[in-house]
Amino acid sequence: MKPALMAAALLLLCGGTAEANIYAYTDSSGVVHLTNVPAGNDRYRMVMRTPKMAVAVARADFNRVARRRYQGLIHAAASRYQVSSALINAVISAESGYNAGAVSPKGAVGLMQLIPATALRFGVANAFSPTDNINGGTAYLAHLLRIFSGDLKLAVAAYNAGSNAVIQAGYHIPPFAETQAYVPRVLAYYQHYLNGGGTVPGVNQQPAANAAPQLIQVSNP
Repeated sequence: MKPALMAAALLLLCGGTAEANIYAYTDSSGVVHLTNVPAGNDRYRMVMRTPKMAVAVARADFNRVARRRYQGLIHAAASRYQVSSALINAVISAESGYNAGAVSPKGAVGLMQLIPATALRFGVANAFSPTDNINGGTAYLAHLLRIFSGDLKLAVAAYNAGSNAVIQAGYHIPPFAETQAYVPRVLAYYQHYLNGGGTVPGVNQQPAANAAPQLIQVSNP
């Protein structure tokens, strides 16, 4: 199994806590089965011993690595569209966690989760391209900031719910549960990045109790 595929699989195995041991076996079809809870199945053999760690912490570490990779593109877009790089980072953190391949159930794509209509409107040729996606998403943020006269809270609400929803709500955050949760989350990230970054805000550093074990299957190339 390729190392990158193994790493991704190990993250998927974790519910709330990464257990100390990872077990695997390969079946007759060449499928590698991975689990952190072998449940007495003697086909499994330990393949990795890891320190116990809250999965949120592991994912935060992964996000920090990805975040560093895209800072050049983010700062270039910030300069081009006159939008704070802290705001761009905040939106990416909330939208995709720096996963350039992210696709939402509603069809939003990439780092800044652009829906097809928004991508087309702002000239995004390939929404999976980090460069195109960051430029398109930042252009959209700049547009929203102009519409709402620099009101960060309303611009962020509009990024989630659409500008018409904000206007129809009387220039307030729309009464949608998702948007009501989204705005303070993005603003918390924004303040975090303005202050220089560090640990991801809102991440629970404690292992979650009674996390359900998971089993995944990965084809062995």
